[in-house]
Amino acid sequence: MSSTQQRVVSTRLSTDVAFDGPGKRHGYIRLPQSTHESAYGFVPIPLVVIAGRPGPTTLLTAGNHGDEYEGEVALSNLCRNLEPEQLTGRLIILPTLNQPAAVAGRRVSPLDGGNLNRAFPGDPGGGATAQIANYVEQVLMPLCDTVCDMHSGGSSLHYVPSVVTARWADAERFEQSLALVRAFGAPAAYVLDPPGPDDPTLLGAAGRKGKLFLGTELGGSGALSATTLGVAEAGLRRLLAHLGHLPDDGTPGHETRILVVGGADYFVHVDDGGVFEPLVELGDEVSAGQPAARVHFPERPWLTPLVLTFQRSGMVLCKRVPARVKRGDCLFHVGTDHEPR
Repeated sequence: MSSTQQRVVSTRLSTDVAFDGPGKRHGYIRLPQSTHESAYGFVPIPLVVIAGRPGPTTLLTAGNHGDEYEGEVALSNLCRNLEPEQLTGRLIILPTLNQPAAVAGRRVSPLDGGNLNRAFPGDPGGGATAQIANYVEQVLMPLCDTVCDMHSGGSSLHYVPSVVTARWADAERFEQSLALVRAFGAPAAYVLDPPGPDDPTLLGAAGRKGKLFLGTELGGSGALSATTLGVAEAGLRRLLAHLGHLPDDGTPGHETRILVVGGADYFVHVDDGGVFEPLVELGDEVSAGQPAARVHFPERPWLTPLVLTFQRSGMVLCKRVPARVKRGDCLFHVGTDHEPR
């Protein structure tokens, strides 16, 4: 009996792509969708399975948010260029995990407004986004040893190319996660607090299932550049070599600066609507109390601009892209250097 047949999971999603056995296969995960235009239709979520010699299984996803393109292109290139005879183990690849959002070029799904990375563990009887989340956590994740979920800043943010993991309470798991970080070789990495049992992200799902996890934030601005795509593709190859899927070709990565991102005081949020003038740039070193931005009020030009300051010293990891802002928007977040245990 195959690994997929051994599990009984309630889901409306299905695929005719076989997960077991060597070879390279592609097709779709079918998410049933009945609409005015298509009564018995489905949303096709692209799926590629590549399996070579016996070895570990890694789940590779991008398009969790549909306006983050480095991962979508890097995984698409990997699907075309990698053959089973080159591979040890198995890769399960979904370049546009939130397919409706990816086609629309939007962070959230146009079908139900759902943010997939806030929808785990999902619901097999819920809306489209909840059903995708449930399928990933209950069907795909049990097949895997490691999960890599590739993000960027999307349309509203831009990041120093970074990777992301969590400060797991289990010391061995945390050290294994840091090894993934160093293997990817991005310029920066940041460590989050460990996800709680109800965490709604894919990181939280990996925590619940006991899987190693690495995320990325590889640029953003709703665009794609040769530089950020290069970081994505080279890092992905090094990660797969570290996991035993591919031989190490010896290409060095960056000496990754490992940072911590914690609570609200790591972020700068705007207190009023207006036009955002940044006073620092990505990668800058800043100090607590330093001015971060001015918010101007062109509709009321007689008002003094609002000055916002950093609450933490550290490195500027993330910066907002659109200049027009409203109360509650995030303008920046910083990372502080990680102190080894």
